[in-house]
Amino acid sequence: MKTKSNLITGKPLQNRIVSLDALRGFDMLWIAGGGSLISSWAENYPSVWITTLATQFQHVPWNGFRFYDLIFPLFMFISGAVIPFSLLSKLEKGAPKNQLVWKTLRRVILLVICGWAYNGVFRDGFSNARYVSVLGQIGIAYFFATLIVLFSVSQLKKFLWLIGIIAGVACVQLLVSVPGIGAGVLTPEGCINGYIDRMVLPGRLAYGPAGPVGRGAQGIYDALGVLSTVSSVGITLLGYFTGVILKRDNKTGLQNVMLLSIIGTGLITLSLLISPFYPVIKNCWTSTFTMLAGGISFLLVALFYLVIDIWGKSKWSFFFRVIGMNSIFVYLFYRFVNIREISGQLFGWLGILMEGETGKLTISFGSVLLVWLLLYYMYRKNIFIRL
Repeated sequence: MKTKSNLITGKPLQNRIVSLDALRGFDMLWIAGGGSLISSWAENYPSVWITTLATQFQHVPWNGFRFYDLIFPLFMFISGAVIPFSLLSKLEKGAPKNQLVWKTLRRVILLVICGWAYNGVFRDGFSNARYVSVLGQIGIAYFFATLIVLFSVSQLKKFLWLIGIIAGVACVQLLVSVPGIGAGVLTPEGCINGYIDRMVLPGRLAYGPAGPVGRGAQGIYDALGVLSTVSSVGITLLGYFTGVILKRDNKTGLQNVMLLSIIGTGLITLSLLISPFYPVIKNCWTSTFTMLAGGISFLLVALFYLVIDIWGKSKWSFFFRVIGMNSIFVYLFYRFVNIREISGQLFGWLGILMEGETGKLTISFGSVLLVWLLLYYMYRKNIFIRL
């Protein structure tokens, strides 16, 4: 099933891999209150296992990898995976390439503007603004991945673009010298990402040596900066090749699952083998991070595709699909609406009745429930907000 839509509304289309919508919803759940619910549980009912689990919903300060570091690249991976089912399907039906490019460019502009709104650029009157954003990076990465897919005449050339991006970022980060520091110094102060960001990016850089800095403060690099955006094109292309595999008509579903699993395992293994001298670092998006996040994404797609699309066990995934069909909306909704305050207004009496830790957990659960019910209403009304 696929959802066709204009900007606001649409109906299910043919050609959509249901598991991709479910996986996107699973991914967005943790932003849409799921991560906060786990953290609240750990805070109010601490135990070894829940505290360990809650740690996975915090980004690593620099080196390393946790589940929360996967959410953003997994979303971009999935956006690449739908290219063969959306963009290329239009091309096969005769849509001119320049029309598809213009449509994608308009999407970039909308996402960049929404990202500025998310960052408070308009609220603060453009004073010391942070112009890079998650939404902007999604749009830019998708746009350049689209150009590569549309204008590379063969799959081999697309693959060479992918290899060139991953290897090129690695070469820049390891071999290009930062003035006064040297080459290959992968620290917040020494990484070439920050040097490029300070030279090129306008406005405020949001990250300092210890991580994100407060609003109004100037950092030394940005986790969504120039080289990180180049890397994000790479993970979007990895997703594209996943979509190509899923769309193959000359192979069985199980053969596709096997190939996805082999590629995913290979990327994870290669990343871990290289990581002792080229670490996995999300904040400067090293190529090892791209390979590790991409490898895990391949395995997750394989798992969801096997269970939902091959075995036909899809009912359990409805909860996630409701979220996945309006993923950009829910991301913006959490920014502009104090859903926890609304949950307190509606369920505060339950919190008082239950008292203490259980009451606090009830408010967190209510937040997730309210957002899901809103998304369910939109789903039933065929309201799918697309940018």
